[in-house]
Amino acid sequence: MTTTAEQLSATTLLRFATAGSVDDGKSTLVGRLLHDSKAVLTDQLEAVEQASLNRGQEAPDLALLTDGLRAEREQGITIDVAYRYFATARRRFILADTPGHVQYTRNMVTGASTAELAVVLVDARNGVVEQTRRHAAVAALLRVPHVVLAVNKMDLVDYAEPVFAAIAEEFTAYAASLGVPEITAIPISALAGDNVVEPSAHMDWYGGPTVLEHLETVPVSHDLTACHARFPVQYVIRPQSAEHPDYRGYAGQIAAGVFRVGEAVSVLPSGRTTTITGIDALGESVDIAWAPQSVTLRLAADIDISRGDLIAPADDAPAVSQDVEATVCHVADQPLSVGQRVLLKHTTRTVKAIVKDIPSRLTLDDLSQHPAPGQLVANDIGRVVVRTAEPLALDPYEYSRRTGSFLLIDPADGTTLSAGMAGAAFAEAAEAVVTADDAEWDF
Repeated sequence: MTTTAEQLSATTLLRFATAGSVDDGKSTLVGRLLHDSKAVLTDQLEAVEQASLNRGQEAPDLALLTDGLRAEREQGITIDVAYRYFATARRRFILADTPGHVQYTRNMVTGASTAELAVVLVDARNGVVEQTRRHAAVAALLRVPHVVLAVNKMDLVDYAEPVFAAIAEEFTAYAASLGVPEITAIPISALAGDNVVEPSAHMDWYGGPTVLEHLETVPVSHDLTACHARFPVQYVIRPQSAEHPDYRGYAGQIAAGVFRVGEAVSVLPSGRTTTITGIDALGESVDIAWAPQSVTLRLAADIDISRGDLIAPADDAPAVSQDVEATVCHVADQPLSVGQRVLLKHTTRTVKAIVKDIPSRLTLDDLSQHPAPGQLVANDIGRVVVRTAEPLALDPYEYSRRTGSFLLIDPADGTTLSAGMAGAAFAEAAEAVVTADDAEWDF
C-alpha cells in the first residue's frame, strides 16, 4: 500500500512567489490558499484566531499566517520574505510571500530568483498601478516563466466581468512587451475565497481554473539535463593514502546538463581540454551523471584545477571574459558607485573586481532608462559594467539562471551589495497567452 510520504515524493515541486501592492490582499490570498487547502495546523489556526480577536476582529485574519514579524502585524503590511511549504495530492509547493512596498523591491528579487511562477495581485478597484508594473518587470528580469494575474477584491466591484477584462487586457499587454512567455488571469476574492481553492458561485462568466488548480497543473520543467552542461568545482579530493595513492577527483554539484564518462571537456578559465575517465556518486562509480546531482569527476590529464574552476563540454563551453555586462538589483543600504572595488561571486568562484561603469538605471514603472546615474541605491535596478581581476565563464542569464547570476560583495565586511544577471535585461517580447475557456475573450 502506498504511503503518504511515497505519494508526495512522486509528485512534482513548484516554487512560486507572490507579489502585489500594499493592501491588495496578498497575504490574505496566501492565508486563504493555505487554509482552504488544509495546509494549516490546528494550533496555527488557533493562534491566528486569538490574535485576530485581540485586534478586535470577529473573523480570523488569514494574513497573519504569513505576516510573522511583529512590525508586520502592527502595521498590517508584509516586510520580509516569508517562505511556506505545503502540499496537495497533486503537487508540492514552496511559496515565497514577498513584500509590496517599493522600498522592499529587493526582497521580491530574493523571493522570485528561484521561482518558476509568480502570482501578481491587483486590487480590482484600482487596476494596474505603478507597483503592478514594477512587479511584472522584476518577474521578467528574473526570467520567471509563468505569471498569474490575480485580480483580487472582485466582491467589492460586484463581481463585474468588464472590470476584470479591462485589467487583464492592460496587464497582459504590458507583461507581453517585457517578454513574459505565459500569463494567466484569474478573478478572485481572497477574503471570501472565490476562485482561490474552490470555484466562485458569483462569477459564472469565468470558465478558467482556480488559483490552486492552476498551481497544481501548470507545466513545470525541472529538466536541467536539457541545458548546457556546467560543473563548478567546489573541492579537490586528493587523499594520497595507501588505499588511494593516485586518486584525484573534483567534487561539486552539477549546475546543469549531463556529463558522461569518455566525454571531452574544457576546464575554464584556463581552456585546457581533457576527457572524463570516471564519475563517482554516493561512493560508487557511474557512467553518467546529471543536474542537480553532487558527484566527483575524474579526468585523464593532470590539469591544475581548483575551487571556482568550471568544467564544461569541450564543444559547448561558455565564453571567458574579464568584462561583465549585466543587470543588477542593488540590495544594500550603501550605494554602488562607479570606480568602487568589490568582490564578484559566481558559482563557487570569488574574484576581485571594480565597477567600471553604470550606464543606466531602470525606471520600472515605465521602463525608461535614466542614463549615467553614477551610482545605484537600495532597490535600484540598473545596468553595470564590471571588470574582474581574473577571467570568468558566465552564461547569459536567459540561458542559465544558475551560471548566469552572480553577487557583488563588499570586500571590507562581506555585505552583499547587488544581485546580478549577466547579458540582456529583458527577453525579446513574446506573444503572451491568457488562459481562459471563454472564446469571447480576446486578450
